[in-house]
Order: sequence, then structure tokens, then C-alpha cells
Amino acid sequence: MKPTIAVVSLILITSAVTAQMSFVHPGVLNEKKDLDRVKSLIVAGAEPSKRAFQQITPLAVAGTHALVYINSSSDDANISKEDAIKAYANALVWYFTGEEKYAQQAIAVLNAWSVLQGFNAGSDQDKLQAGWIGALLAPAAEIMREYAGWTRVDQTNLQIMFKRAFYPALNTPSTWNGNVDLTQIEAMMGIAVFNEDESEFDLAIERFNKRIPAYFFQASDGGVPSMAGDGNNIPNFWSNPVRWVDGLTQETCRDNNHHAQYALAAALHAAEIAWHQGIDLFSPNTKRFTAAMELIALQINSGDMQGVCKDNSTTTDVFDTWEIGYNHYHGRKALPLPNTAKILTEKVRVYGASDWNIFAETLTHANIDPH
Repeated sequence: MKPTIAVVSLILITSAVTAQMSFVHPGVLNEKKDLDRVKSLIVAGAEPSKRAFQQITPLAVAGTHALVYINSSSDDANISKEDAIKAYANALVWYFTGEEKYAQQAIAVLNAWSVLQGFNAGSDQDKLQAGWIGALLAPAAEIMREYAGWTRVDQTNLQIMFKRAFYPALNTPSTWNGNVDLTQIEAMMGIAVFNEDESEFDLAIERFNKRIPAYFFQASDGGVPSMAGDGNNIPNFWSNPVRWVDGLTQETCRDNNHHAQYALAAALHAAEIAWHQGIDLFSPNTKRFTAAMELIALQINSGDMQGVCKDNSTTTDVFDTWEIGYNHYHGRKALPLPNTAKILTEKVRVYGASDWNIFAETLTHANIDPH
């Protein structure tokens, strides 16, 4: 007996559904086994986890200043940043302690921001601001989605807000320096996981694969691909390096590794999000990413740009940027990264700063896959 048209339609619909991506939760920057590993390290009093946890706990406070519109060129930028940090810090502290008040504080921030309508400065700064705070709100929401006290209605309202307010600001690449596009990509991927939005996730990966070779130099590429915004003058867009070496980034010589650390963080964050969803963006970029990590770490460790840029003095800024890359390439893959290990132990874990989309990597990723 032949199936009816209705049955055939049902079969086709079912096949289409089963072919869709199945998202892993929690699965932005943190997956369950990693969060549980961090929790055990904190309970055991292991360093640097214990100290990193003590540093973020004061950030897990109550209160919100949710906005209907964000003018990224005004104090709205700092207001939204502070609330995004509160959401993520509360989510992490709740997971690690189980204390109800932190869960309630986290979802209070997330629920309040569901009113956001969009970004209205009308500039690329909107795109950067949406990337910065989206990269914090997404992992916070993803951790909290399993909290029984956060209603499905409230979660759906946040998903709708992300589509309404963030997608327009994120889905058109910035033509500024590459750290902006990479930050947008990180936020796109994180939000896509929380929203279970396969098309948004795929768009972010497409953008990632286009931007990476145009940001992280690799001699074997045979040249640097052009990107919108480079003015058809790649040396100038790269701030005129003295030497083109593996590990050089588009912003290495812009300010001697200040912005390069932001871009490195966003790129590695995006790869980590994809990894948790079963997609390996690390392996195709092993040489590219490890060369960048090792060169930047060597430069900052020594205070010497190693003759790569006209100005041979490095930035004094050190961000908590390195743990995710080190955890993957050394912890998971057992690759030796001596310069990265040195900057982690001597600088990052001692006084490395969190800022914008770089938040407490030492807490979330130090020693979670020890080699």
C-alpha cells in the first residue's frame, strides 16, 4: 500500500527536522563537563581557580539598568557592559556554588534586557558594542537555560530580543580593524547556540573562515586576502610591519599588541564555541593560531616586538586572553607552547585583566583539560 500524500509530507518534514543541527547545551564558552571540572577545582582550593573565583564573586551582584535603545557612543556603552558582566558573573557563581540568589540575580538581568529594541548610534561602534556585550550575555543565558526557575516564556523573550536587537548589528561585518569583525563573530556564534539558530551559526562560521586568513598572517598562504575596509593597501591596513612572519596579526603593529589580544581572544572564543558544538575550527588553524599565541606572548614577555614593527616596544596591557587557546592546544592536543605558558604563569594569572568580551578565562578554562 502506498503512503498517502499526508504521510509522505510527514516523512519529508521529519527528515528535514532530523537533518538540522542538534545544539549542545550548555555549549557557548562553557560545556557541562568543563563547568563541573572548574567547580571541583574551586572546592579543592586548587590554584589558579580558587583565586580567579574569588576575583569574580564581587562582580556577581544584583541590579540592572536595562535600556530600550543603546547609543554606543554614549555612556550606554558602559551601562550595558556592566550589566552583561553582572549576568555572566552571576551565572558562573550560581553554577559553582548552587546559591539561589545568584541564579535570581542572573535571570533578573537577562529578563530586564529583553526590552532592548536595538543599537542606534548609526556607526560601526554599534557593531562592536553588540559584539562586546553579546559575547557576555550569550554564555550567561546559556548557563542559565537549565535553571528551573527561569521560565520558558522569559527565555523565549530573550531569544526574540537577540534577533530583534543584535542580529542587525552583528550580521553585517564591520569594515574597521579585524578585531571588530571577530568580536561580532564570537557574539553571533554564542547567540546562535542559545537561540538554536543554525542559519545564524553557519553565517558566523562563514565569516570566521573568511576573516581568519586576513587577520593572522601565514607565509604558506602565499599572500594576504583583501577585506572590505583595507583600502586596497594591505601593508598600510596592517600598519606597515617591518617583517612579515608567522604569528603577525593585522593589528600587531597598530598598537603593539593591545588590540591584537582582543582579536586573538575573539577568534579562540569562536573556535571554542564551535568545538562544543562538534565543529573543529581549531585544527585547520593550528599553525596560524599557535604561531600568533607564541609570537605575541614572546613579545609581551620580553617587552620587545622582535623587530616586527617600527616601534619595538610592546604594550603594557596584558589581558586574560590566553587560557582557551592554551587549554585546547596544550591541554587537549599536548602541543608545547612555552611562551604562552610563561605569559600565563608570570603575567596573566598574576595581574591579567578582563575587559569587554574577555572575561575570567583563567577561571573558566585553566587546567580543565590538563596535559
